[in-house]
Amino acid sequence: MKKLIIASTSTIHGGNYLEYLLPTLEIHFKDCREILFIPYARPSGISHEGYTENVRAAFAKINKTVKGLHEFTNPIEAIQKAEGIFTGGGNTFLLVTQLYQNNVMNVLAQTVANGTPYLGSSAGSNITGLTMQTTNDMPIIYPPSFTTLGLIPFNLNPHYLDPDLQSKHMGETRETRIKEFHAFNSTPVLGLREGSWLEVTGEQIILKGNLSARLFRQNETPEELEPETDLAFLGK
Repeated sequence: MKKLIIASTSTIHGGNYLEYLLPTLEIHFKDCREILFIPYARPSGISHEGYTENVRAAFAKINKTVKGLHEFTNPIEAIQKAEGIFTGGGNTFLLVTQLYQNNVMNVLAQTVANGTPYLGSSAGSNITGLTMQTTNDMPIIYPPSFTTLGLIPFNLNPHYLDPDLQSKHMGETRETRIKEFHAFNSTPVLGLREGSWLEVTGEQIILKGNLSARLFRQNETPEELEPETDLAFLGK
């Protein structure tokens, strides 16, 4: 049975890394002693080490140890044997590229689908959808495919921002960009606001947090979904 926490962000204003999610994560990873962290959304080398140290410090607060995927010589085996998995934020183009280059995209999807608890934030949440095409990130590298894990039956736009009616900025809003996506694609898109997350248990996909999320569907008026809504209907 799938067990995922899919968060818009790792850090909310005024808080520390993962702080707002720790009570939820303590329950989510209750049967895990060690969390496998995937740091691929950041450049390799020293960035992987530093990123993993930040994650290690956060999970220590709920008595979990952390090991980075980059520390293993066999990343496929590491994912298959993981007790729990966390993929952090950064650049989704880089994350997807490195998952494919290390031949772990499919094994990650299969492992999480089979019940290994998963946490994603930002880019790590983007990849739980059908494709990464609704990310906010710059295309700093060219991935082999835009196809991602497909663990939920729609796409995400983490860090979703509503138009600021007082702003003098005349560039595209998030809503405009998602509508552009729907000019060519029929996949539903959920705009997930900061401090919100999805809790996936089996086929249930429950919106959590204190804010509504904005659902975009091709040729339909955007819809506000309140917390505790089950989004499983999007897969039917």
